[in-house]
Amino acid sequence: MGIQHHNTKDLTRLLRHIFLIAIICACNLALASDPDEYARQRMALIKEISNDVRATAFYLGRAELDPRVLKAMEQVPRHEFVPLQERKRAYLNQPLAIGHGQTISQPYIVAIMTDLIEPSTHHRVLEVGTGSGYQAAVLAELVKEVYSIEIIEPLGRSADIRLKQLGYTNVTTRVGDGYYGWSENAPFDAIVVTAAASHVPPPLLKQLKPGGLMVIPVGSRFLVQQLVLIRKNEDGSLVTRQLLPVRFVPLTGKHD
Repeated sequence: MGIQHHNTKDLTRLLRHIFLIAIICACNLALASDPDEYARQRMALIKEISNDVRATAFYLGRAELDPRVLKAMEQVPRHEFVPLQERKRAYLNQPLAIGHGQTISQPYIVAIMTDLIEPSTHHRVLEVGTGSGYQAAVLAELVKEVYSIEIIEPLGRSADIRLKQLGYTNVTTRVGDGYYGWSENAPFDAIVVTAAASHVPPPLLKQLKPGGLMVIPVGSRFLVQQLVLIRKNEDGSLVTRQLLPVRFVPLTGKHD
């Protein structure tokens, strides 16, 4: 009886301990999912992005981003585009793993790539590399239509569901090889490529409107790449400008 009584007291203490831990975890989860807290984190992130832009103004040719781009970054809930285990890090200014060997890009990079294409409310934009859908969502805040292609089917399917659930009705996605673009919906006012290519894909250049802009990381998958901005003149000629060193996951497919 004495041993049984001792075990009962231990069990009671253990249950109280588990209950206390459950309460703490619930409180932490509530804090982590607090919309106001996420909003504060986004505002802090916007300030950090603005500081990084000023620090890299020499490369970018600009010390400030379009306020509309920063507003879009403020509006999009990045925590909805990262795995649950990464939500506490969603508003750090760094890339995060999203599975299948892919990442969600650093917010600073998303912001400058969005700014570089000079988005307008009447634009139709092609994105190559949907990933989690975050870049597409940022674009959707600024342009009329976004067409986004993802070669990894599970990512493409989940991004499509996520974007629809979040109300981004002006984003159309598909699973396929983005190297070849989306000819049925071309030409595009701008193209954003979120994976590194060894060269600029000719099909994408063909699908870019005269007067349009493309931003793409170019270089080896094993080395640092260069973020490249391409402007297609009205006569079809191209003006290319290397901006700054970056590191992206490689553009995959059967085209190299």
